Amino acid sequence: MNQNQTLISIVIPVYNEAQTIGSVIERVQVAMKPLGLNYEIIVIDDSSFDDSLKVAKRYPVRLYSLTLHGGKGVGLRAGFAKVKGDIIVTIDSDGSHSPEELPKLLYPLLNNEADLVIGSRYLHAKGVAAKKLNVFGVKLFNLIIQTFIGVYVTDSQSGYRAMKREVLDIQHLKSCGYEIETEMLVKTAKSRFRVFEVPISFTQRTYGSSGVDHLHDGFRIFVSIVSARVRKV
Repeated sequence: MNQNQTLISIVIPVYNEAQTIGSVIERVQVAMKPLGLNYEIIVIDDSSFDDSLKVAKRYPVRLYSLTLHGGKGVGLRAGFAKVKGDIIVTIDSDGSHSPEELPKLLYPLLNNEADLVIGSRYLHAKGVAAKKLNVFGVKLFNLIIQTFIGVYVTDSQSGYRAMKREVLDIQHLKSCGYEIETEMLVKTAKSRFRVFEVPISFTQRTYGSSGVDHLHDGFRIFVSIVSARVRKV
């Protein structure tokens, strides 16, 4: 991959994250500058009812606002439809992911060592600030994916990722909610692309509440694994 001509598209889905979206954008800009790579930041506002859209407008990003709240999957798919890059990055807008760790996700792709890189909260981690129920759920889905697909990862539900454009192009994603990360992983593995993990830090949100409904979203994640497994990519 010719790094001088490579364009990085960084997709940030937003839903009621006015307190953090500005900081995330600024930190992404700072993290990308020393790499010397061309990049674009695409912010998808999922019909927030706080000031997320107003805050994002202060920055030189490509900003799109959905008229109806559809969920994380809808937001990401809307962002993916707009990307121009050779590498696509997804990062959460609540500040739980560290933009300073972007190079760790990009280097395996730039060096052609991987096709999809997942930032794992649990790879080599001694302790992660996450709720026990979340940790149990991730481990369960990791096991199911390994059983069904034959690929082992430590953090199948991580939203901090980077992938080559060709990986995205074959996926035809359908998920509307948090299950989109699972659908992406299963379809990537089924297509024999190389999946790689790098350890990342993780900061549990200290304000507001997560939009994850463990029972509802957990069921949808399981269904997405089965559906992506039996259907064509």
